[in-house]
Order: sequence, then C-alpha cells, then structure tokens
Amino acid sequence: MTHNQNRSTIIRIAIVFFALILISKLFYLQVISDKYAEKAASLSIRAVIEFPDRGLITDRNNEIIVFNEDAHDLVVHFPFNKKEFDLDEFCRLVRFSKNEVEERLANARSSRYNGKGLFIKNLSATEFARIQEGLFQFPQFSIESRSDRKYKHNIAAHTLGYVAEISRRELERDKKEYYDIGENIGKSGLERHYEELLRGVKGKKYYLKDNTGKLKERYENGKNDTKAAVGKQLMTSLDVLIQEYGEKLMAGKTGSVVAIEPSTGEILAMVTSPGYKPDMFAIKNLGKNYSKLASDPEKPLLNRATSSVYPPGSTFKVAMALIALQEEVITPNTRFSCSNGFHLGGLTVRCHSHASMPNVQYSIQTSCNAFYCNAYREILHQDKFKTIEEGYNNWRGYLVRMGLGSTLGTDISSEKPGNVPNAAYFHRIHGENKWNYARIISMSIGQGELLLSPMQMANMSAMVANRGYYYTPHFIRGENIPNDFTEKHETGIDAKHFTTVIDGMRAVMTNGTGAYVQIPGIEICGKTGTAQNPHGENHSIFIAFAPKDNPKIAIATVVENAGYGATWAAPICTLMIEKYINRDSVSQRPALENKMFTSAITDKTKHE
Repeated sequence: MTHNQNRSTIIRIAIVFFALILISKLFYLQVISDKYAEKAASLSIRAVIEFPDRGLITDRNNEIIVFNEDAHDLVVHFPFNKKEFDLDEFCRLVRFSKNEVEERLANARSSRYNGKGLFIKNLSATEFARIQEGLFQFPQFSIESRSDRKYKHNIAAHTLGYVAEISRRELERDKKEYYDIGENIGKSGLERHYEELLRGVKGKKYYLKDNTGKLKERYENGKNDTKAAVGKQLMTSLDVLIQEYGEKLMAGKTGSVVAIEPSTGEILAMVTSPGYKPDMFAIKNLGKNYSKLASDPEKPLLNRATSSVYPPGSTFKVAMALIALQEEVITPNTRFSCSNGFHLGGLTVRCHSHASMPNVQYSIQTSCNAFYCNAYREILHQDKFKTIEEGYNNWRGYLVRMGLGSTLGTDISSEKPGNVPNAAYFHRIHGENKWNYARIISMSIGQGELLLSPMQMANMSAMVANRGYYYTPHFIRGENIPNDFTEKHETGIDAKHFTTVIDGMRAVMTNGTGAYVQIPGIEICGKTGTAQNPHGENHSIFIAFAPKDNPKIAIATVVENAGYGATWAAPICTLMIEKYINRDSVSQRPALENKMFTSAITDKTKHE
C-alpha cells in the first residue's frame, strides 16, 4: 500500500470516528439527557401563578375582622419581543401615551425578577375589564390576580398591621423560595408576624406558548399543575366589642389602652390614639395615605401601647408593696409616718393629705409617697446586703421577673423594653457604691429613671390579678398558639402577699381616688397614677382588674398630658371593664361615658 493510500485510509477512519462521536453525542442529548429538552421546554412553556386567598382574621368570638377582595396587576414577561408588539394598539388599550408605555417598560425591565416585571399595579375594576378583554393581542403581557384586604370592622389598625408589595431586600432574604416581584407580604402587626400562616400556598398552571409568546394549550394536559391552598384563618384574642368601644372613648386624646385576660395572657383590646383606619392601608389605598400619615405631627402610625414608655407614677406602688412584703421588711400592718411627705435633710418628696400613719392597704388607697420612700430604704439597705449594688439588684430582679424593663415578647413588633436601669448606670452617675436609696428615691414612687410601656403596665395588672404570675401577652388564639405563650411566668412573690395589696386596690375604688368612676355591681380593683412629664402636663394613668375574685380582665390606660389619673384614664378603664363584663349597649354611667366620647384633651379640659 502506497503512502498516499495509507494517508487516505487514515483520513477516512478519522472521519468515521468523529462522525460516530457526533452521532453518539446527539443521541445522548436528544434521547438520554433531558437537560436541553428542559431548556427548550422552558422557552416554550409559561407558568401562570394561581395566588391563594389570604387567611381570614377573626376576633375571639369568631367575628370576621379582615377578609379579602380581588386585586389585579398587569405584568410584562421578558425577554420582550418588540418586533411583534403593536405599540399604537397597546397604547389605546391601556390608555397611556407612547412615552409612558416606553417608560413603564423600561422600569419593568430594570426591576424585573424571575423573568417578569410590573407594568400596572392595582388595576381599577374598569381598567381590569377593559384590558382583560383586549389582552389576547399582547401575549407578552398577563394579568395576575391576588387578594387585597377588606375590613368588616375598621378597627385595630396597629394590631392587624397591613400587607404591601415585597421589597427587593425581602426578596433577597426569601431567596426565591416563595415570593416573586410584585407580590405582597405582611409588613407589620399580625399580618407580618403570622405571614406564613396567612399567606397560603401558591398554585401553578403550565401552558405551551408559540414563538410570539401567545399561550396555547395546557402543557401535558395539566399533569404538572399544582393547586393553590388558601391561607389559614387566624383567630385573634381581640374582642371586637371593647376594641371598638375603646377607640371611641380615646377619640380626641393621645395615649393608649391595653386590656388582657389574666388567666391566659390573651390581649382583649389594644387601642392607640391618635390612630388610623386599617382600610387606609389596603393595597389600593396605601400609596396615597402612607406618606401623609408618616408626616403627620401627631404620629398616628406610632403604636403608643408598645412603643411609647412613661413613668408609671403611683400605679408602681402596687409592685413596691409586693416586693417589700416578700422581702419581709414590712408586714401588712407596718406603718410609716407621713407629714405631708417624706423628709430627709434637704430632701422632700411631697404627699397628699391623709392620716399620718398609713399601713399597706391604706397606703395604696391614699397613694402615700412617704410610705414607699421608707419601704424603698428598707428593701435596699438590708443587713444581708454588703453593698448598695446587691440590694438594688435584688429589688430590680423582682421587677424583671414581673416583666418590667425588658420586652415581653408579644406577637407584634415595635415593642420597647422600657427602662429599669441596672446598678452600673448609677455607678456611672454617682460613683462606684457612692450612692444610696436617697439618690434614687423617685423610683420608689414610679418616677425618675423608671419607664414602662402601657403593655407592661397592663401585664403588671394581670400579674396582680393572678396573685403572682403572668402569661406573655399575645393576640393569637385557638389551635396554633406557640408554646412561649402558654408558659407561666412566676414572679417569686408568695400568693399570700397579694391579699393585702388587692384589698388596697379595692379600697381605691370604694373610698379612694377611683371612687368617682366605680361601676355599680362590679368589684373593680384599681390604682390611679399621675406621672410627671418634663415636657408638659402630667400623664393620666390607671391600672385595674375585675372582678376582684376570678378576674376576667386586667387593663391599663395612659392619657398623655391630661393631668390626674382619676380624671381621664380611670373613667376609660372602668367603662371598658363594664362593657366587657356586662356586654350591655347602655352604660350604667351614661354621663361619664358621654364625657369620654365627646371630650378632647385640650388646655381647657385637662383638669375638668
């Protein structure tokens, strides 16, 4: 065989060899491997999302508060084929100018996520009907339908929260596991905290599409489709009756009310004023209302029940009495002298006029400052403590166990911890162990550095009602309650000490500062407070629970810049207690009720 023949044979063998490799590769790609088949399919298949209805929200009696109505967005799918796009006809359909369409397309392209971008958000009913009818001409566009929130009872905005479009940061955090661009997510309140419960499960329907993007028949007859699952219903602990009533009572006032069922920790009502109606933050209304409310100087978006903190004033004497009794530095019959206040050298803490030697019960009834200044000295300077720091930390430990000075862990965000400073704070202010009870005496009567939220005050009232323990306040009720909300929190104070303190709180309502607002037929135990405010008029504060035995409701009210606790906070609390227990449409105190309904807190009305 010649050299040329050998060369020719080698070339033919090489050609056959490479042909066999090519055929094998094609066979593998087309028959064995489905990688490219899947890619081809992805270019010819469109998944249409079926959005589930969001779960309903009800009150404790299964009364619907929040339900759904349909909302629609127009979205554009990418890559976008302009050659097949009739711009003039599309402008007529959506009733936009060419420039506006081009601008919206550019925005949709720049913000696109997972192959689609938002073109029109929240179509009106008229827009939806018109665009849906002509959209078949524009296969690269589609309408996505989802739920917007509606409110049967337009109340409790700060508790319920709102739903809005997911942000880019939230999308990145989700890592495409559930959400897509333009979709909605709970942003605050219960809508946020219970998002996974409420949102449900999205479904998908797969369609074949032609080379223009127009949807054809179902892919594989729907074999790969998944059904949407409606979000679960959230039963809350709210009582619509007293929530609505509380919002009416607080109209024209600044402050908040929190009511709790002591035996469970379930929050019956949370009112913050001034506030806003939840339908203002429905998806279709959010854009025009959010900035207006956010810039309002009265701060209606602020949840004063959890995010504002105040000196608790004389309501704190209830906690002080319990600690002193538990530490055995006083007995129920201990008496401290009061000569119009507490006097130590040049220091004077003034007091109201009352009998000069009160015991524990009478000190609560009359709100004696001198009694608690003396009790504070006895608590902090016991012989068992080597330093003031030890005595102070022991006292502070009781408060922490009562849920004061730290967040309680409720199921809505924006909860502030308040302030029960540690000993290190006073070391920095006064020097290491160079201070004593007299330097921080104002804390003994609920002033000074001590700050609590209305939620914490209501929880303190629930703790007293329970004779020494509480459950973390929460809004969820029914089958899905987390274990954190069923755990009993013990304060370390023996139940026997509560008898004296509760008798004192009952005496407040029969012969003390709360007698003016007592409701006939209901044994209310309460304590008024007037908290000093360095920025203006004092705050009116009241805590209470009822009935005295087997309590059903514990409550706290703060009315800012309103003066005495008995004037504004106490009437609101007692009227709400009456409404919850009696559930009558007519109050036994109609004049008092009418005054609360119609009065706003102004310079003229503060001390009426």
